[in-house]
Amino acid sequence: MDFSDIVDLHTHSVFSFDGNDSCEKMCQSAVEKGVKVLAITDHCDIDGADFNADALCFEQTKELSVLQEKFKGRLCILKGLEIGQGIYRKDETEKILSRYNYDFILGSLHNLENMDDFYFLDYGKLDVYKLLNQYFQGLLELSEWDLSFDSLAHLTYPLRYIVAREKINVDMSRFSEIIDGIFENLVKNKKALEINTSGLFMELSDTLPNLSLVKRFRQAGGEYITIGSDAHYADRIAQGIERGIETAYEAGFRNITIFKSRQPVLIPIE
Repeated sequence: MDFSDIVDLHTHSVFSFDGNDSCEKMCQSAVEKGVKVLAITDHCDIDGADFNADALCFEQTKELSVLQEKFKGRLCILKGLEIGQGIYRKDETEKILSRYNYDFILGSLHNLENMDDFYFLDYGKLDVYKLLNQYFQGLLELSEWDLSFDSLAHLTYPLRYIVAREKINVDMSRFSEIIDGIFENLVKNKKALEINTSGLFMELSDTLPNLSLVKRFRQAGGEYITIGSDAHYADRIAQGIERGIETAYEAGFRNITIFKSRQPVLIPIE
């Protein structure tokens, strides 16, 4: 399929702790790649020690306002944020979201409470099924929190490291009931599920989540799907987006979703 409307709703600039390029360089790369809509969704891992969410949001939104004017007519730039671990700092999260006028909020968990990111864990010393159960229970809690996000990011995030890197087989059927509960909450609260294409370029070689889970979301009544590359470098903007759109289409979606002022806008897949 040849897609005319390419959007990337998950990217990170130098305002993220692990970002590498300026917002302007990210936007320029998006234009060169033919992207129509770009959300810059910098990390706001709100449970981080000494993390100053206000400082991040103030500077980032100011920069994005300037770039929205500079790229007007060439690129639709959405002010975005990826709030990580918001369930562990609910009051602070709600204050940030009420203080700044974002277009789009990703909700995610990169770590369990008072633990390191899944990237850093030594899985040889841990019970993988206990970890994953806690992780999906955390996402279940997040999915019940109506105002905290617009799209649930990389549902199967820990598999990047458990399955792909450490080569530990995981029976995902053990978590079917919890995941179905997450999907039910997303549908009830009119939230989106993200297809994150970063896994295509890692040892996982698949989207996060994969096609079977995206189909289950659709079968549960899911209406909104967002697609993001999770690019941390300008030259990786829109990487795998076509595959993400194909996954959405194969799962039964005929539209992808962007958000403006936290409201969903459907874009037909054509």
